[in-house]
Amino acid sequence: MLNKYARAFFTRVLTPFAAFLIRRGVSPDTVTLIGTAGVMAGALVFYPRGEFFWGTIVITLFVFSDLVDGNMARQLGRSSRWGAFLDSTLDRVADGAVFGGFALWYAGNGDNNVLCAVSIFCLASGQVVSYTKARGESIGLPVAVNGLVERAERLVISLVAAGLAGFETFGVPGIHVLLPIALWIVAVGSLVTLVQRVVTVRRESAEAEAEAAEDAAPGATAQENASHGSEAAK
Repeated sequence: MLNKYARAFFTRVLTPFAAFLIRRGVSPDTVTLIGTAGVMAGALVFYPRGEFFWGTIVITLFVFSDLVDGNMARQLGRSSRWGAFLDSTLDRVADGAVFGGFALWYAGNGDNNVLCAVSIFCLASGQVVSYTKARGESIGLPVAVNGLVERAERLVISLVAAGLAGFETFGVPGIHVLLPIALWIVAVGSLVTLVQRVVTVRRESAEAEAEAAEDAAPGATAQENASHGSEAAK
């Protein structure tokens, strides 16, 4: 849902900014690299110290680079395999930094081994969810499934909860519980999404193999008939 509607909205909003960067001679790859560095800094500098509000503000400012670089590439008319590869790879790095920051907090001053483990699970499952789609597509399958919690949902749920949890430093009591709740939601949702994609790949693989077998059957039958005819002629 977020990929379908929110991305389209923010793409329209950010188009003038993308055009401005192009006029200034900035390349899409540069925006991708700077955006990833900013997300990593916000997550790994602020989150391990429990500064969730300011960390989320920094991350939010840079996370939109994921839309800006693609917008710039389209305006320039030079979308490339390299650009898509770089963008996708650095997205995984940025996601890992966000959940790694949560894990570091709960392993340190947050003092909660269970939530540290949940954060690590969110990190790992997010990577695997992305891998299942990429791997399925690499073997020629469409992987036609909209998962329950994909990258956009993982980021929005986690960052909104982290930002709100940060209001505890401004005197709002009890609001810190939003982050643990969000991490559990992302963990369970990511697991469901992983299962959805594995089941989809299994089904699509079986269908593709059945279709290939049907296509090969007429050829095999023709060869058998030719063989029988040859034997009869002898």
